[in-house]
Amino acid sequence: MIKVELILGVAGACRTDELVNLTVDDIEDVLIQRFLRIFVVTDVGNMLELFRKYLSLRPSHVKHKRLFLYPESKENVVRSQLRKNTMGKIPNVVATYLKLPDVACYTGHCLRRSSATLLA
Repeated sequence: MIKVELILGVAGACRTDELVNLTVDDIEDVLIQRFLRIFVVTDVGNMLELFRKYLSLRPSHVKHKRLFLYPESKENVVRSQLRKNTMGKIPNVVATYLKLPDVACYTGHCLRRSSATLLA
């Protein structure tokens, strides 16, 4: 889930609330159409494989359409949807895992800034 959030956040220059509100109906394989813009997740490395694997792990009994769900374990997800505050902390979790300095500076907005930097 974390890797998919990072992929979509950077590929689409998404805000945290945009990622939280992303639904499975917004996605056509690699084409994401939402928020009055369309973006494509390119096949660099294994990004598409990770993205498709995450979609395949979605339980069929989940009634809501939101894309991101709370992870239960590496292979299972539970049915509750991820909230904005939790989603915004994920870059901090990644920075902590990578042992980067000043991890408090890594917020949900980092994905949007990284996307803008890559585009420039």
